[in-house]
Amino acid sequence: MTATTTAREYLPALVNPRLLPFYDRFSKFLGARDAHWRLLVEAGLEPGTRVLEIGCGTGNLVLLAAHAEPGAVVSGIDPDPEAVAWARRKVGKAGAGIALQVGFAEELPFPDGSVDRVLSSFMLHHVAAPDRITALREARRVLAPGGRLHLVDIDRGEPVPLARMVSKVALRRVQAAAHGHVGRHDHGGHGHGHGHGHGHGEGPDVAAMLAEAGFGRVVQLGTGESRLGGYTFWRAEV
Repeated sequence: MTATTTAREYLPALVNPRLLPFYDRFSKFLGARDAHWRLLVEAGLEPGTRVLEIGCGTGNLVLLAAHAEPGAVVSGIDPDPEAVAWARRKVGKAGAGIALQVGFAEELPFPDGSVDRVLSSFMLHHVAAPDRITALREARRVLAPGGRLHLVDIDRGEPVPLARMVSKVALRRVQAAAHGHVGRHDHGGHGHGHGHGHGHGEGPDVAAMLAEAGFGRVVQLGTGESRLGGYTFWRAEV
């Protein structure tokens, strides 16, 4: 069974489309927008920069990227077709030239060295533990020489109950990749127990994973606090 087949068979039942507008509103309330702006400043987009967000969800970060640098070539990928469809509607309404598609971070449908920046926003801690290194290796593969991965993820503390409630919507769509790859790699179960990371009061060891994925230089750029919990910004260079 391939990841694409699994997406067609499994994902349409994952998220009630009526929840997506509320997900957008609560994400903004919980502080994601401020973190998105900081991530984009650190990414240093310029005209012609080829940008890919993995786990783009409903399109908030890719829309900000296109707004921050209209000359950038922006694309996004997410395993949830409902979220991608919602993001496409938002992109169309904004008149932004952003390419969005359904796909998996563990199997990016992009050629080697085809993008200059990969963005990952509050996504990694939702990926099942056995698949995280695979996803980061894929990010490295698609980056051109001199390219960079810019990542922000929750890594400290237990989110407030409201954040956990909103997180369940994101968790359902992002863990679809775990469902698809559980079947292929025969891990057994759903991979939920190790995918989240909040139950232990901290998230994944991002620096160690980036190094294992083959990035040459990994830099912690700073931290932040919000209703989402504590989070850290990372830059990883090819």
